[in-house]
Amino acid sequence: MKLEQQTARAITRDLLVSVFLYALPVALMALSFKITGNKPWLAAHTDPSLHFKAPALVEAIFNNLSSWGLPVIALGLGVAEFALGLYANKWSKNERILDMVCFVLPRVVITPTVTFFSLKLLPLILPNLKNVLTWIPFVWAALIIAVFDDLTQYWYHRLHHQVPWLWRFHRTHHSAPYMGMAMAGRQNIVYSFFFSQIYLTATLTYLGLGYAALFVTVIKSLITTGAHSSIPWDKPFYKYKVLHPAAWVLERLISTPATHHAHHADTDGDGVGHYKGNFGNMFFLWDVIFGTGIITRRYPQSFGIKHYKQEEWYAQFMWPIFKSQKMGSELSAGGPMVGDAPGLRVETTLEIPRYEKESVHTYTNG
Repeated sequence: MKLEQQTARAITRDLLVSVFLYALPVALMALSFKITGNKPWLAAHTDPSLHFKAPALVEAIFNNLSSWGLPVIALGLGVAEFALGLYANKWSKNERILDMVCFVLPRVVITPTVTFFSLKLLPLILPNLKNVLTWIPFVWAALIIAVFDDLTQYWYHRLHHQVPWLWRFHRTHHSAPYMGMAMAGRQNIVYSFFFSQIYLTATLTYLGLGYAALFVTVIKSLITTGAHSSIPWDKPFYKYKVLHPAAWVLERLISTPATHHAHHADTDGDGVGHYKGNFGNMFFLWDVIFGTGIITRRYPQSFGIKHYKQEEWYAQFMWPIFKSQKMGSELSAGGPMVGDAPGLRVETTLEIPRYEKESVHTYTNG
């Protein structure tokens, strides 16, 4: 069977499993209502005070985090990483400009613009549905949103690796030869514009789940920020035996530096790097379920793309609007689709033997 057919079969199979995963938290919520006899949708219509809402202190904290808090945290970590020399000599002028543009423009232009127009269009697309879901208890709302949001992003991410014509829209995030806050938001503008989380959060806010959506967004941002950091905060969990049980749960539940750094490695053949998998963003659990992950408790020695040509920052950020002048680049006019010239790294689109596995591979170094 051709590898393309294997890829299609694996995607189809896992999408069917995903339908069940999407429905699971909703089904569990309905079951809990049936067992307890609770009918919050009725109470919400008679007593507006029962509309779910985060506690005032929690709301204040997360509102600040969502506006200026997370960028400040990211900048602080970036400064710490730079001071510790974790970028070595790999942060060239071209890389700095690209990282800064990708850090600022999506937050200042793309996200606010998409959110504004989404909230203007939603009343036209979904008339009379504003605040229709305010009756859902906060905990259930947060669980449902976490699954819907992160599983959708898992697929958005995975397909950009497995579908050849999508790869170049995500390639910018993988071209960085280093890990850290500098590159955490490094994405092509097209990839950022169609990023599912922006639209989902706006829609959920319109439907009345704004507080839960905000809560999940902040928690997810903290986890993904930590996973991209070049500071290996998870290392103590692997070093001290008393923490090994917690490490076992942690590394299978959420993305950590060890598992996500493996996804950014520039090789897949050293037993540590795994750019053909480890697609999870907030939850690594999806990689466990679909067999697309490995856990090594080790960190790659090098990152990026073997055939990286240091393409101009504007080409990486604005492709295909602007193309690279680097001959043979994937981002140049008429360049190869997935860098599949002889001797170059071949992306997941062309080889996926691990996807046929039933469970996550785990290797430890003691």
